[in-house]
Amino acid sequence: MDVEKLSNALLMETEKIIVGKTDKIRKIIMAILSGGHVLIDDLPGVGKTTLVKTISIAAGCEYGRIQFVSDMLPSDIIGMNIYNQKSGDFELRKGPIMTNILLADEINRAIPRTQSALLEAMEEHQVTIDGKSFPLPAPFIVLATENPVEAESTFHLPVAQMDRFLISLSIGYPEEKEEEEMLRIVGDEIPFEKVNIVADASMIEEAQMECRRIHVSDPVNSYIVAITTATRKDNRVRMGASPRASRALYQASKAWAAMNGRKFVTPDDIKEIAHDVLDHRVLLEDSVSFSGIKVSQIIDEILEKTEPSPTVKDLLNEK
Repeated sequence: MDVEKLSNALLMETEKIIVGKTDKIRKIIMAILSGGHVLIDDLPGVGKTTLVKTISIAAGCEYGRIQFVSDMLPSDIIGMNIYNQKSGDFELRKGPIMTNILLADEINRAIPRTQSALLEAMEEHQVTIDGKSFPLPAPFIVLATENPVEAESTFHLPVAQMDRFLISLSIGYPEEKEEEEMLRIVGDEIPFEKVNIVADASMIEEAQMECRRIHVSDPVNSYIVAITTATRKDNRVRMGASPRASRALYQASKAWAAMNGRKFVTPDDIKEIAHDVLDHRVLLEDSVSFSGIKVSQIIDEILEKTEPSPTVKDLLNEK
């Protein structure tokens, strides 16, 4: 499996609809190839849902969508047993979560109890209905969108759920020229029919396995841990990056290296994805937040101060 070729094909098809967001698309592809979940946090109308749907079409996987609302129940997501009066038995009605790529649209419009219904699915790739566990299809990826918490009728995602997203990113407004191009492409309607299917579920699984074979040296492992540990020791931070964050950096960097045609991870791979993996996991002290300091600034400081060991550079020269 040529991961670089596959990722480029997914990128090319997605860019038939989404204009000027190459880096964001590549990061989402990286998450899919890592087997991780994605949270897209941005203002309404910037193309979050369109981006997710386009990538899903190109990936050729079974696709499901849940539009989260405030009165949604956990059973609306995972399914439930319903009594059949004719047969006298309970029958399982599976929820929309039983799919490969799940678009959890405006996930933070649901109450925390409903949001938490995704926790087991995202971590263990299974759901439990009336005490019985059901495996989810493979691969299983959640691509969630959310509006800023300041928007009307939104709720904070639980910290435990935020930590289960491999990466979080924002799309942002397009440049003027990009927006003009967007109008030419999707001004009347979004031409999803122009997006070619370039993969399927088995190919995505094969690519994920190939990414796992990418080599991560011990010094690079130490570099990952040094970065996450530094977030926990900073006195401006209330909650630093968890060990799950270290695993996320480890897994995502392997996919990023494979997408760039390499069989090994470099410190630069870690630096390129650090914000996407860490920013949503680190919480600042209230006094620091009120002063206007952002998590991204602290991560930048940590990346600047944390140097890879000389051993890493020696290994790269040997490569």
